Amino acid sequence: MSTALHELSATPAPTGAAVHRPRRRSRARRACAAALALLVGFALVGPLVLGDPAAQDLSRFLEPPSWGEPLGTDDYGRSVLTRLAHATRLSLVLAVLCVATALVLGATTGVLAAWRGGWVDAVLRGVSEIFVALPALLVVLLVAALASGGSLVAIYVGIALAQWVEYFRVVRARAGLVLGSPAVEAAGLLGLGRLHVVRRHLLPDLRPLLTTLASLGMVTSVLAMSTLGFVKVGLEPPRAELGLMITESFPFYDVAPWMVLGPVGVLFVLTVSLLGLRDGEDAA
Repeated sequence: MSTALHELSATPAPTGAAVHRPRRRSRARRACAAALALLVGFALVGPLVLGDPAAQDLSRFLEPPSWGEPLGTDDYGRSVLTRLAHATRLSLVLAVLCVATALVLGATTGVLAAWRGGWVDAVLRGVSEIFVALPALLVVLLVAALASGGSLVAIYVGIALAQWVEYFRVVRARAGLVLGSPAVEAAGLLGLGRLHVVRRHLLPDLRPLLTTLASLGMVTSVLAMSTLGFVKVGLEPPRAELGLMITESFPFYDVAPWMVLGPVGVLFVLTVSLLGLRDGEDAA
């Protein structure tokens, strides 16, 4: 009894900073979730109520921000706010499609390689090493350059192909450990089947890793698409896209700085929000 009391008294009490740190992380995570929800709402509702992003009115050339146009107009008299709403929706939809495709492809091939082994594992590892040897942006540029006219499908395929290898390598390594665990061996001896192993052992273990990778993949997809538009390899005008909007604003940055504030602000908030949610998951 005295020994237990001595050990309890010797245990250092948590400091004030240690107590408040999880609370600050929780607040930061809620703030990131709220900012992301506002962006998603803007992307969903904005294009429905703001009209055509390609509508031109040359009489409104480079109008400054006003009550009617909070972000002003561009060099063709187009509403910057309207174009920003359509560009945000395009970036988010493309990012979700790219991440979903890369996650399904990478997780499926990763589990298959870990489960089957042998020549299947060797072939899939060889293919993944080819993609690892090539810079991800180069893969996207090659696929986008092969498609004429800035094809949205080509950009989607390029970004998904550049990302699937991350899921494959992580899932293959983790699934190998899970499939070799005593619990999975016991399930095999009991004849519970592969579906039981996937549902009760693989999915619960892989879910946190896949969630974190998906958060990073969303950021990567949005930034990759914006980079392609910035270097004029991605989508072509008059389509509204964040990177393309930044490029179009460069000749007028000294007389119409409001043109660049919107797309840069959306990219910044989207990146910080997704990374903040990922940090919150890791901390938990």
